Amino acid sequence: MKNIEVVAGIIKDGDKIFATQRGYGEFKDGWEFPGGKMEPGETPQQALARELKEELTVDVNVGNFLCTVDYDYPTFHLTMHCFYCSLVDGKLTLLEHEAAKWLNMSELHTVNWLPADVEVVKALKDNR
Repeated sequence: MKNIEVVAGIIKDGDKIFATQRGYGEFKDGWEFPGGKMEPGETPQQALARELKEELTVDVNVGNFLCTVDYDYPTFHLTMHCFYCSLVDGKLTLLEHEAAKWLNMSELHTVNWLPADVEVVKALKDNR
């Protein structure tokens, strides 16, 4: 089984968390925390800052580590390293996603999260 290692950002603004809806691929329309694949030689934090700049046109401070999720999808194994982030500069612009929402903790259940991201939501609730 193919292994894919990615990073994801839990972008916070006060008590709100930014969620994005995939606009392409096998998991189109599923909700996720934004991020992407790590490049060779990058730390997870460097990869996350780069990915959020590429996908959302923003600069972020990558903060504390939240969790690593290991999840077996039907055709690949995903390892996803998740970090809290805060916006530094730029306006959130969706370049790869079809929709986005700011959700507070009580609203996290209102979107259809991708399976690996469901584990991140559980970690968020456990770490309040």
